[in-house]
Amino acid sequence: MLGLISIGVKRGDVVRSLVRSVCYGNGGNRNNTYGPASGGPVSMAYTSFQSTRPEQANQLSPIIIMHGLMGSKINWKSMGKAINLKTGRQVYTVDARNHGDSPHTDHHSYPLLAEDLLFFLHEHNLPQAVLMGHSMGGRAVMAAALIEPSVVEKLVVLDISPVGTSTSISTLPRFLEIMRKVTLPPTVNIQEARTHIDNLLQPVIQDAGVRQFLISNLIFAENEYRWRLNLEGIARNFNPHISTFPAALTSKVFEGETAFIGGALSDYLRPEDEESIEAIFPQASFHYLEGAAHWLHADKPREFLELVTPLLNP
Repeated sequence: MLGLISIGVKRGDVVRSLVRSVCYGNGGNRNNTYGPASGGPVSMAYTSFQSTRPEQANQLSPIIIMHGLMGSKINWKSMGKAINLKTGRQVYTVDARNHGDSPHTDHHSYPLLAEDLLFFLHEHNLPQAVLMGHSMGGRAVMAAALIEPSVVEKLVVLDISPVGTSTSISTLPRFLEIMRKVTLPPTVNIQEARTHIDNLLQPVIQDAGVRQFLISNLIFAENEYRWRLNLEGIARNFNPHISTFPAALTSKVFEGETAFIGGALSDYLRPEDEESIEAIFPQASFHYLEGAAHWLHADKPREFLELVTPLLNP
């Protein structure tokens, strides 16, 4: 059996200065994970998967995977391991700012998420990487490739578009509002707490899997229930910084190899938008996974792995 090393990093400091040329200055660090960041990049929490066998060690660029809105690196644990085994590339799954174990900040936008990714490359001495992202993470990796194309070997964008958006995204602020208003006494157990929140969400989210996905962010710490998400920050920045891709970036072009993979049952990536997308990503290829909706890697994990592996290989 091929061994794997899984390295977890809990939280990073907020880093305030970024020189856009991917040469970063000696900006001050903040040890308070939940302290404000005045527009600079953050040091993202991550998990790394790499082979322990000498013959698997290679000079291939690593893969950095960013999850979607209200997700975390945990959502990509199994798939990250599988991609490492299939490709031989080291895989980093990261928590975006305001998600998981990464810092909470007042600011959230795709240019900032891109800066976080570029800073991650700098922190880990990675001259180049394959960037892959789902939904919000897909827009983040697109932004990074458009801002600093030289550090991106390949781009894989999962069920999201730079030129259009799904009508279902309009319901997300309502989810956020319900989650923000939840109050739970510390005397209830975790199962009771999750059942209570599930009942609150059920009228607006019919899909039980989506409800469980959101509820997985609930934790009990320091004698109280809290969300691992920065719900206030996400809600404040949702329109327009999260709901739409920055128009200013669509005037740029990324000439590198790019793959867009959509769920055939999803409307986040539409075939009619392909021509407009190709104006920004001229080397784009488009793939649609039959029987999969927006969470395509969870809906059809085996088929997704079979589709994405050759796209990640040299």
